[in-house]
Amino acid sequence: MTVDTLPQQPRTAAAPPGGLGRRQVHAVAACYFVASFAALGLPPYLTAILPGLGDSQARWAGVLYIVPTVFSALGAPLWGRLADRFGRKRLLLRAQLGLTVSFLLAGAADSLPAFTLALVLQGFLGGTFAATNGYLAAALDGPRLSRALTLMQGSARAALVAAPILVGALSPWVGPHRQYLVMAVLPLAAAVFLSLLPEPEHPEAPEAAPGRDAEKPATTPLLPLYAFEFAFVFATVISFPYLIALAQQRLPGVDGTTTGVLFALPHLWYLVFAARTHTVFHSRPHTGIALGFGFVALGLAGHAVAYSLPVFIAVRLLLGIGLTLGLVCLAVLAAGAAKGRPPGRMFGTLELVSKGGAVAAGAVAALANGRFGAAAPVVAGTAAALLAALAATALTLPSVRQRWSRR
Repeated sequence: MTVDTLPQQPRTAAAPPGGLGRRQVHAVAACYFVASFAALGLPPYLTAILPGLGDSQARWAGVLYIVPTVFSALGAPLWGRLADRFGRKRLLLRAQLGLTVSFLLAGAADSLPAFTLALVLQGFLGGTFAATNGYLAAALDGPRLSRALTLMQGSARAALVAAPILVGALSPWVGPHRQYLVMAVLPLAAAVFLSLLPEPEHPEAPEAAPGRDAEKPATTPLLPLYAFEFAFVFATVISFPYLIALAQQRLPGVDGTTTGVLFALPHLWYLVFAARTHTVFHSRPHTGIALGFGFVALGLAGHAVAYSLPVFIAVRLLLGIGLTLGLVCLAVLAAGAAKGRPPGRMFGTLELVSKGGAVAAGAVAALANGRFGAAAPVVAGTAAALLAALAATALTLPSVRQRWSRR
């Protein structure tokens, strides 16, 4: 991954007292990356898995694709509250071990109901993203936390690009269904590695200077953060399910490798430019989010007129710019919102909102595609992104932002 992370720490101290050092944050990101492989790499192969479980035409593939997402959303607030009460490290280990158990059950399932139950458990017992963010937020704050959250998104994007390729490469020797058994090793290894890391605690804050007030606990209100998170996930994810079909429709004769690269382009852009984007926009996240929604709207709208490969590449890169601006600036806002709040509960709720946006995007995409064709989902995403861009632009006005900060 090319996403940079935290500022260089003094070589004499690997981590600030009670906090996490740069290498430890890298280790957490690596654990999230390897644990994400099965969760992100195997769902695209459900149409190949389900016929062996009695669903000969893979009619349940669309429903089962979102089952882990739905149950991850439902479980995230609960696990977040438990993390605040019993320790973030314990609940992060629980999430990794939960993925291990669910992958083993999925790989061993010999019927559709058993496989479905395994996917339910994967969603409910997993939740590694919220658990990881809560773990980091318990030890970091400000730019250090937002950089770490940016790195976590980089881990997710890298896994999203690499995992399907690896699963496809292994398929001639091990079928996608039984690969769940193989992939179970990855979250188990992550849990073992994470067990060596400390329970995170914020360093002791220095005493306030005489005559100065104590620092206010939170810098970002929650409602705009949740609203932007939902809208951003909805607007970006809505183009995912039918992108390959749209590319094949618009570019006759295009091969599978090319369509895969087109799908991956926005995520690759994030991996290359996320750190630089954070440097530019960490002090003005509302501006970055407004621009991000604007580029997402522009990129999605461009899909409607992309009838050649160069144009298709250009609109995917526009979407990548918007994706990077939005994800990085949402990480900055989340870092501000976590300050002075129980991080497990906040990031658990944030994951609920995020997964809700993904589920809504999948449902709207399916309905729009069924009624109006493969271009309809990107039109719906364009409308959502434009509305969110207007709202984000309004929050760049000092008077509006001051009014929301009181909520």
